[in-house]
Amino acid sequence: MSDRTLTYGQAFSEAIRLEMEADPNVFIAGEDVGAHGGVFHTFDGVQSEFGERRAVDTPISEQAIIGLGVGAAVTGLRPIVDLMFMDFSLVAADQIVNQAAKLKYMFGGEAKLPMVITTHGGAGLSAAAQHSQSLEALFCHIPGLQVVFPSNAYDVKGLMASAILEDNPVLFVLHKRMLGLKGPVPEGRYTVPLGQAMVTREGSDVTVVSWGRTHNEALAAAETLAGEGVQVEVIDLRTLSPLDTATVVASVKKTNRVVVAHEAVRFGGFGAEVAAQIQEEAFDYLDAPVGRVGAPFSPVPFTPALENLYVPDAARIAESVRAALARPLLG
Repeated sequence: MSDRTLTYGQAFSEAIRLEMEADPNVFIAGEDVGAHGGVFHTFDGVQSEFGERRAVDTPISEQAIIGLGVGAAVTGLRPIVDLMFMDFSLVAADQIVNQAAKLKYMFGGEAKLPMVITTHGGAGLSAAAQHSQSLEALFCHIPGLQVVFPSNAYDVKGLMASAILEDNPVLFVLHKRMLGLKGPVPEGRYTVPLGQAMVTREGSDVTVVSWGRTHNEALAAAETLAGEGVQVEVIDLRTLSPLDTATVVASVKKTNRVVVAHEAVRFGGFGAEVAAQIQEEAFDYLDAPVGRVGAPFSPVPFTPALENLYVPDAARIAESVRAALARPLLG
């Protein structure tokens, strides 16, 4: 691993620049991505470096932005289209779900759609209920669409490069609260494979599966529990669709207990799918029911105090792990 550090947001920007340098067919488009550099400045300097034809400011129309991306990708370009906030993806749902995701199927597998949809999800900035949601489970339900949600700067750069090189549509989610988080990032181009989870901490007593910002909370919970003599194995899914079930199942077979943690609303969240996969593939190895940690069934609050209570943190993950360890053995 490199000693060089970048922020989560800088790693994203560097991945885009390197792929734009390598391939003239790669371009970005979205609201304020050009002169302004994006709402979170993750596209800063791209227009000045590559020009207005490859860093395109669009009207305020999410449907038009995704439609532009679909049309450009069909003709052989590699668009990166930005939707600012994940909440706004719902405005463009028809273009994403019925056009981008289904095009290859509708053309008998002969068409390619090399398109990346970038967006910012998650809470933590007091951006209120319409700008703070984690909606990844909705899009994991859509065949033909890949969903990526990295937790650190190294993975942001490598996964973004893989997404740009992919010949099928990818929804790439950045957590807005993590944009300033620093980590080691090598210079030059590299890729992190889509659909490959990573064990980020070895353990023997219980597995915690997470992604995005919650993964870092899981690592913090594991550190706390280590002081109590509990060895937690932590898995970062990195890509949600396709899901790396094999890595999760292998860990559960070793630890025999598991907690799935995410920031999204617990009810109907993607953690339920992970739990279902575990019980189908590793039921005989479970010594306790699969634990789940998620947000309450409520819109994201605006006030910081309530928002902090709403978002699952290391303390709540640790509490769920203790509960899993306290349950009597199944059998």
